[in-house]
Amino acid sequence: MDITLIKTFLEVSNTGSFVAACDRLFVTQSAVSLRIQRLEDSLGHPLFIRSKAGAILTAEGRQFEPYALSMLKLWQEAKQQIAIPDGYSRAISIGAQNSLWPRLGFRWLDKMQTAMPELSVHCELGMSDRIMRYLVEGVIHAGLLYTPQLRPGLIAEHALDDELILVASFPDATLDLKDTYVAVDWGPEFTHALTVSVPHLTDAGRSMALGALAMEYIVNRHAAAYLPARAVQRYVNIGKLHIVADAPRFHYPSWVVWREDLDPELRALARSCLFDVVKDAEIEQKILTAPLNPMENSAADHDLNTYK
Repeated sequence: MDITLIKTFLEVSNTGSFVAACDRLFVTQSAVSLRIQRLEDSLGHPLFIRSKAGAILTAEGRQFEPYALSMLKLWQEAKQQIAIPDGYSRAISIGAQNSLWPRLGFRWLDKMQTAMPELSVHCELGMSDRIMRYLVEGVIHAGLLYTPQLRPGLIAEHALDDELILVASFPDATLDLKDTYVAVDWGPEFTHALTVSVPHLTDAGRSMALGALAMEYIVNRHAAAYLPARAVQRYVNIGKLHIVADAPRFHYPSWVVWREDLDPELRALARSCLFDVVKDAEIEQKILTAPLNPMENSAADHDLNTYK
């Protein structure tokens, strides 16, 4: 069976839309429709009920979905096994959101290959939904992300807490930021906590999906945003960013999600290496945020870690 048809079926199933699937697969909507039609012809049953609202699985589609996931997983495992380069005997695939690679992902990779030199590591990058999809489909064995989704066959463990603090590109800023505040999408838990603590900031006229994008933006403009303390420290030190007095700060957790079927020996090694890296990162973060600790006397400290 053509594995492209399986991938297309799973994209339509995941997104509930032929249009969304074509955007993710970088093909036309007619190509997606043709692939699904070919798959339905092969199986002899319709897999989706189409409507203007999108596409939902038929009873036969729901029955086929776990088989499709298994076929894709076997295909990915075969590709990974065959692709293991000479001199290596084991392989693991990991993924992470963009902002988690420099702090955790790269160091995790280094630690694993130091502990097991015969280990080949493949890496993927993406937003939270993409990393989760790769995990479900078996493209990767483990992923680092901020907003995991609990799915059968996956295990989520807490990794590292960032601290989100309010900073501005101008000195003596107060919570009365008016049109200077830029909202960053740190997830629904952050949005809810911000609404409770500083409700007027939720009406920002500018918003950004990526913290790294917001950092570059506000440093070069008359603006303010909530950003990770570890990331802003260097700008605070050189006077390009300033901590907003009396602003609440928020603990922002990251997670590692494992596939349950990852080889137990390999998972034990990967887990041990990751949490060694996390310990080192926590020590570094305490050193970096030490100058910010006076805020504790005047600012609320919120925990967004809802998976604990």
